[in-house]
Amino acid sequence: MKTSTPKPAPPQWLLIDANGQMLGRVATKAAHILRGKHKPEFSPHQLHGDHVVVINAAKIAVAPKKARNKIYYSHSPYPGSMKKVTMETLLTEKPTRPMEKAVKGMLPKNRLRDEMMKRLHVFAEAEHTFGPQKPVSIQVVNDHPGKKVSVTKVS
Repeated sequence: MKTSTPKPAPPQWLLIDANGQMLGRVATKAAHILRGKHKPEFSPHQLHGDHVVVINAAKIAVAPKKARNKIYYSHSPYPGSMKKVTMETLLTEKPTRPMEKAVKGMLPKNRLRDEMMKRLHVFAEAEHTFGPQKPVSIQVVNDHPGKKVSVTKVS
């Protein structure tokens, strides 16, 4: 008996507005959609995810302590080449990078991750270049509406 594997459906285009939303909540929702876990035909070894367009990434809400203390590291193979950048400076210089790095860290570490990341499109402002694809807007739900979190909008 042979195992049948369903063909992936053509990907849809979904739009997430990150204005005033917490970084982790938006990144979790985007990673879930990129992985394809919201579809009934989900299979971990196939690419079933949809395209995700995140707008207003420069207006995400981040806790003040997180913006000051979170450090992103990068390096090359040469000695002494490690660079450190805080989230605060990264949000001012390249406002789309924290969202991309957060989503990338939530995806599986295998060959499909690069293909999934190609379907993530992050824009700092409300304008995006994917109007002809007619992305459907979705909401990020706050699971803890009673929880009080002081946030700052770094812009």
